[in-house]
Amino acid sequence: MPRRFLQRYMPKPDTLRRQRSLRFMAPLIADPGLWLLTRRSVANAFSVGLFCAMLPIPFQMVVAAVGARLSRCNLALSVGLVWITNPLTMPLIFYANYRLGTFLLGAPVREAPSRISTRWIAEQMHDILPPLMVGSLVTALVLAVVANIGIRLIWRWHVSYNWKRRRLNRQRRRARIESEFDD
Repeated sequence: MPRRFLQRYMPKPDTLRRQRSLRFMAPLIADPGLWLLTRRSVANAFSVGLFCAMLPIPFQMVVAAVGARLSRCNLALSVGLVWITNPLTMPLIFYANYRLGTFLLGAPVREAPSRISTRWIAEQMHDILPPLMVGSLVTALVLAVVANIGIRLIWRWHVSYNWKRRRLNRQRRRARIESEFDD
């Protein structure tokens, strides 16, 4: 995985520590182990972030920060990946999770009325919540495992590719130098 690419877009811990709104998190932000960009920390950060993003709960970013702290992975990536479920994508993702949950539980799909209201949602919550939670947990677990394995494989491939490229460049330089001496 291109470490420089990730470092370019990640916030700096010092900048975050100076933010007035984040002072309560200063001990968490100050931990240098939560800012490392290694194959393990990035892969685990993807797992934590995507897992938390699929959960239909409030304060997903706080849960991702706690998960990053517990799993000793990159804090910024874990919290940033939660934004996959943003206000635009959240309805689609959670509806897909709900449909998966109804399939897994064998429950009937509740059809939405022409105008969805908070009252309708509150009345239907006891029927909607179990399939939504089951579907969300299954999706979260699958995404977390696939992301972790995928990032580790991509990282290994990238390192291997760079080693091969450097070796070829060294061989070309040697061949060029040898050809200059032969002339």
